Amino acid sequence: MESVVSELEGTLLKDSDPFSYFMLVAFESSGLIRFALLLLLWPVIPLLGLLGLEDAGLKLMIFVATAGVSKSEIESVARAVLPKFLMDDLDMAAWKVFSSYEKRVVVTKMPRVIVERFVKEHLRADEVIGSELWINRFGFATGLVRGGSLHAVCERVAVLFRDEAPTLGMGRRTGSCASFLQLCQTQMQPPIIANQNHDREFLRPHPVIFHDGRLVKRPTPSTALLILLWMPLGILLATIRIMVGLLLPFWAVPYISGLFGGKVIVKGKPPPAVAPGNSGVLFVCSHRTLMDPVVLSSVLQRKIPAVTYSISRLSEILSPIPTLRLTRTRHVDAEMIKHELSKGDLVVCPEGTTCREPFLLRFSALFAELTDRIVPVAMNYRVGFFHATTARGWKGLDPIFFFMNPRPMYEVTFLNQLPMEATCSAGKNPHDVANYVQRILAATLGFECTNFTRKDKYRVLAGNDGIVASTTSLADRIMKLAKTFKPFLH
Repeated sequence: MESVVSELEGTLLKDSDPFSYFMLVAFESSGLIRFALLLLLWPVIPLLGLLGLEDAGLKLMIFVATAGVSKSEIESVARAVLPKFLMDDLDMAAWKVFSSYEKRVVVTKMPRVIVERFVKEHLRADEVIGSELWINRFGFATGLVRGGSLHAVCERVAVLFRDEAPTLGMGRRTGSCASFLQLCQTQMQPPIIANQNHDREFLRPHPVIFHDGRLVKRPTPSTALLILLWMPLGILLATIRIMVGLLLPFWAVPYISGLFGGKVIVKGKPPPAVAPGNSGVLFVCSHRTLMDPVVLSSVLQRKIPAVTYSISRLSEILSPIPTLRLTRTRHVDAEMIKHELSKGDLVVCPEGTTCREPFLLRFSALFAELTDRIVPVAMNYRVGFFHATTARGWKGLDPIFFFMNPRPMYEVTFLNQLPMEATCSAGKNPHDVANYVQRILAATLGFECTNFTRKDKYRVLAGNDGIVASTTSLADRIMKLAKTFKPFLH
């Protein structure tokens, strides 16, 4: 069996410095204070490296990022937050070489628990060799590690390959790599890997579809400093923007919001307001943030009620439009939506939850059963610093974080109302109607349609993705989708 042992930092990942990943752990597990403290210590870490004490600098990062944090919280960040940033940093040239071998082992200088989920599930590695965090009997990290020395790494690689030396070793001739490269039959360094004409068959990494966390960009030292400096101004700006939305009439919001950095791009022709006494239009939107219905209402310059699934009470209080909280009991929700449509227009996001990546989740078919006046609306957004919705943490902060971004931008595209022959009134199956709407919205946005549901998202983010009540496991479905995930080839 041909085998490969590869360094993670600086080889499979383009960046050899793990500092930004520890900043993510600090921010997502503990908040702003630990994040700021680790950034404050950043000048010390490269200084220790220049003095030949790189290992001491690494241990300092680990200690500040993890000391006193529960093991479950560290695992949650490693599962839900880090894979997105690690995937963005993946060196595809190195990946092609690495994935073409049958047995794949990764060596990392980060604690194993931080990267194991990503390396095994997305890079398809068989083993991960890294230091182990010391966890006390109460389940909290002490910030200390064991098993990360050069000798320990070399010894663990030797144990894995006691019968036959690894076919290929990939890594730089510094740090932990110097210990395991000498055990390999062939050695390959990153500059050579990038220029390698590789004709072996290789796999594709599993795409990251679901991820969580507040930060949009990987917090390198410069980015982290910019975020910290922006926070006070961002909080003030968010307060002003929210007050503008609550106090001003809706027709004025699109004009005033531009003065405070917001931008909304409208495409297509929105339908006119229905006459009093007539049944309303059901706007079926892709779901990117909890702000989707609010932005839609501001574009239409009238307050349109929105169907909600699980937003916080604070978000409902701050909402400038009426909200209709579903019970998740199908017949009760159907009657509620029908009653609301009899009074006027309504907004629904049939995915049931947000998805940040360019994918659409499976649409619930309930909306298709209730009306034939369906207008699909493609919603998309761009933010610079903070994501507007999270599955972890307090959801009441979602609208505040959205408005804390320097220049939040929304793009709203109105599609034509579904023709009568494409609705259930013409005898169409509700699931076929829902799938059709999903496809045309995905085509408009340039997204991929998936069969994943809200439950799949929370199973992945909660670490229960192996428990899927269907004939096809979530892992198999991700593999099937990965076969058509073309952007990873470029």
